[in-house]
Amino acid sequence: MATKHDVTDWVVSALKALGGRGSLVNVAREIWKQHELDLRASGDLFYTWQYDMRWSANVLRRKGTMKSAELSPSGTWELAGT
Repeated sequence: MATKHDVTDWVVSALKALGGRGSLVNVAREIWKQHELDLRASGDLFYTWQYDMRWSANVLRRKGTMKSAELSPSGTWELAGT
C-alpha cells in the first residue's frame, strides 16, 4: 500500500513526464494517470494525496530537487536544472 512518502517520488516522476515543469493541476493529473490504482488501494491516502503532493513539493524544494517557488513562474513547479 502506498504512503504519503511515496507521493514525493511520484511528484518527481510526474514532473519528469511533463518535461521538468508543470502547474499543480498538471502534476496532480499526471500522478493520477500513473497511480490511480495505487491511490484507490491506499486507504486514507486516497483522501489526502493532493495535500501530500503539496507537502512533498516543499520537501523537494528544501532538498534542492525542485526550484524554490521564488525562482519559478507563479503557479509552476520545476525540477532544479530545468
